[in-house]
Amino acid sequence: MPPQGERCPLRNPFRSVAKSAKERSMHRLRIYIDTSVVGGCHDEEFRDDSQALMQMARNGEICLLASVLLAAELDQAPEEVQAVLPSLPKEALESVAPSEEAAALRDAYLAAGVVGPKRTDDAYHVALATVVHADMIVSWNFKHIVHFDKIRGFNAVNLREGYLPVEIRTPREVV
Repeated sequence: MPPQGERCPLRNPFRSVAKSAKERSMHRLRIYIDTSVVGGCHDEEFRDDSQALMQMARNGEICLLASVLLAAELDQAPEEVQAVLPSLPKEALESVAPSEEAAALRDAYLAAGVVGPKRTDDAYHVALATVVHADMIVSWNFKHIVHFDKIRGFNAVNLREGYLPVEIRTPREVV
């Protein structure tokens, strides 16, 4: 993970769609990933799309936002999964630190019943991505994150709390 405070180049949301490969690389999307995406690199069902997403990061097409929460979850993963993010160039990653703001938003998701108390980490992933203004969250967690009702719930709370809605997609939708 890159040192705290190092950021990928920001994308200007008011700029028209880039027309050249050079322009696209200068305005790459900042994509928050959760553990399911990293683990998906070594799962038969999700391997191709997860690895394609990592290749996009290697190529400088996107910047992956990796939180301290993700790092803690990866500490419990098999070694081959733990090796995925360190294999990327440091420019491909942006570190996301925990914050009181994200914790308060996580708690708002829980209070609204978007996810239950056993899914606090899932709510925290969404909150972290929201407060750092990620362009999108990418996950394979269909039950608690990439689910129509959950996405609506997260975004309803975001709007109520003064945040923008957040795009939530699978790697397959991005690659």
